[in-house]
Amino acid sequence: MWRKRISLAICLMSSIAVASAADDPAAGRSKFAQLDDLKIHYTDYGQGAAALVFVHGWSCDETVWKEQPSAFVRELRTITVDLPGHGQSDKPQIAYTMQLYARALDAVLRDAGVNSAVLVGHSNGAIVIRQFYRDFRAKAGGLIIVDGSLRQRADAAAMERFIAPLRGPDYPKTAAAAIDGMTRVIEDEELRARIKTTILATPQHVSISELESTLDPDLWKPDAIDVPILMLLAQQPMWNADYEKFARTLVPNLDYEVWDNVSHFLMMERPEEFNAAVLKFLRKHLFLHERS
Repeated sequence: MWRKRISLAICLMSSIAVASAADDPAAGRSKFAQLDDLKIHYTDYGQGAAALVFVHGWSCDETVWKEQPSAFVRELRTITVDLPGHGQSDKPQIAYTMQLYARALDAVLRDAGVNSAVLVGHSNGAIVIRQFYRDFRAKAGGLIIVDGSLRQRADAAAMERFIAPLRGPDYPKTAAAAIDGMTRVIEDEELRARIKTTILATPQHVSISELESTLDPDLWKPDAIDVPILMLLAQQPMWNADYEKFARTLVPNLDYEVWDNVSHFLMMERPEEFNAAVLKFLRKHLFLHERS
């Protein structure tokens, strides 16, 4: 009898835990979508056929968006994604292209039952969401670009100079030095360490393949984007008046912001300000009314 009572108590406790998670939209649900032979991991917060989808950059994973879901989920379903090769997604020896990543996002949306999304892309994630817009136009209601570019940052020769040292057996050491340069302006030592740990956890073959894929000239075609876009950029020489003019020629409906005293990882460094800027954009363009 006592064994039955214990089993019943465990079942009740499990049911309560499941119910609590379902009742709390900020409690994310870890899921996997299937793309060909790949399992694509994502975390799903909230409900609805429209969603805000967060896409990480080079060699990162969904955890770079740790401070975002709770700020948005009560107003719009929120999804964070581990692109193929990253985080909890599969990491086979294949070509990690922006086209593959765009297809992975589509697989996630189909698995989640989402038919309309505002996509947020950090760094190389900006290239991913732009490719998603090209390939799955009907599902992209708007784009948010976080310190990423709409035009090629470096030519093939410059990219090769950056990639070549990363191909060798000293990848962890070489990559760590590159990451230190990227994050040196961040005062929070714990945050710098977290970013480095995240990037170094991505396999070398994934990191190199993705960098090589960005040389594809088709990614940088100056084709117009006719959905609303928010650009949040960290102050640097690249984001100058000429770049803003270029961006506005491609995007008629562009909100453009350059922030001072912040790093490439501005969403992690100043999450409250970042979240407020995104919410302002969502409200301005009535995306919050798309929830169903």
